[in-house]
Amino acid sequence: MLQNRKIQVMNPQEIVKTHRDHVFFSWVPQKNIQNPIVMDRAEGVYFWDKDGKRYLDFSSQYVNMNIGHSHPKVIAAIKDQADQLVFAHPGTATEIRAATAAKLAEITPGDLTKTFFTLSGAEAIENAIKIARLYTGRHKIVTRYRSYHGATLGAAIAGGDPRRLAHEPTISGIVRVHDPYAYRCPFGYAPEGNPQVYIDHVIQTIEFEGPENVAAILMETITGFNGCIIPPDGYWQALREYADQHGILLICDEVIAGFGRTGKMFAIEHYGVVPDIMAMAKGLTCGYVPMGAVIVRQHIADHFETNPFVCGLTFSGNPIGCATALATMKVYEEENLVENSRIMGDRMAEKLQEMKAKHPSVGDVRSLGLYGLIECVKNRETREPLAPWNAKPHEMVVMGKMAARLRELGLHGLMRWNWVFMSPPLCINEEQLEEGFAIIDDALKIADEAYEG
Repeated sequence: MLQNRKIQVMNPQEIVKTHRDHVFFSWVPQKNIQNPIVMDRAEGVYFWDKDGKRYLDFSSQYVNMNIGHSHPKVIAAIKDQADQLVFAHPGTATEIRAATAAKLAEITPGDLTKTFFTLSGAEAIENAIKIARLYTGRHKIVTRYRSYHGATLGAAIAGGDPRRLAHEPTISGIVRVHDPYAYRCPFGYAPEGNPQVYIDHVIQTIEFEGPENVAAILMETITGFNGCIIPPDGYWQALREYADQHGILLICDEVIAGFGRTGKMFAIEHYGVVPDIMAMAKGLTCGYVPMGAVIVRQHIADHFETNPFVCGLTFSGNPIGCATALATMKVYEEENLVENSRIMGDRMAEKLQEMKAKHPSVGDVRSLGLYGLIECVKNRETREPLAPWNAKPHEMVVMGKMAARLRELGLHGLMRWNWVFMSPPLCINEEQLEEGFAIIDDALKIADEAYEG
């Protein structure tokens, strides 16, 4: 009988081989997957592999494990909900879905009030685009080049991340603008950036496209996997004002930046702006189960009282997902994790400046709350990256050696091109933060050896 069969116990080598035979790894030629970490268990800011080696999870897995691993309250909520109800048709009503949506309306800024639940951040973005087009009757969506909104076709093409190129063409109507990237400003380098130019550039682009044709401005509040780019104060405020003048909706992608990551519950709160639509995922359930959401302001919700809401997913508002999200939101509040993100984020910013002062290969550092980045360069004067965005394998050797060193010393980090990201769980303490930066400090010696300045 099927219920009496048990999963075969495998050693680490057998697990990797079975993955190689039967599981696709994302983003890379499969032959490149040689020695992935075989995870076994996890708790708090640490996880262990099958050989018993401990790793400090300095990336929160994929910037999603905000509350830390294996939180007992969330696990208990999952078990309790599984005992009561594991699935409900999205056309039915459940107490847990109602409570979760009400809690989101409570903690999000302004009059963001009505939620459509999804299974991921990418689905949240897809449906945010749909909602904006349905509400406005317009087609164009303005996004940024240095952005990543997800891997489904619509979300991928909405972003400017180069991984979209393999799938073009897909949906139409995407118009991209440059980012407020002070360190590599396309409008002329200035250490402090060019705030007004960034704003004027977005507005001018929309004017050329015809504001009456633009449904929404869709942007990550804080750029995530494409460089931790933090817009200057005034940027979001100006876009809000312009959007209001022309009937354009403002969509904030808070998939990475939301739920305390930046030291506030949502990153847009740093700017005092209320978006019309907000997409979220990662920190909503911290990956304990798959879950995403789109929440809209009251005037958009009102529109769909008499107009069809042409969006739907079989697993929308899944009871176990909702129970997980509700328990997770309670953990943020009860354990004061957003405030801890702010406090530890200030300490992380100090450590980043120490790395910059110590290592010539560190060209720039950026952070907000517990989301930060080190940008490695060959030369500080020219700002030539240690590995370009379109790096070939031979150009990634140094960064690859750094990644290997981090792993050797027991740190699980996220690296991309010439960037080293820091996004530990929000429950991290100062001692654990020091532990992580001591390992990063060691790995940066490899980058220093390749420095050509």
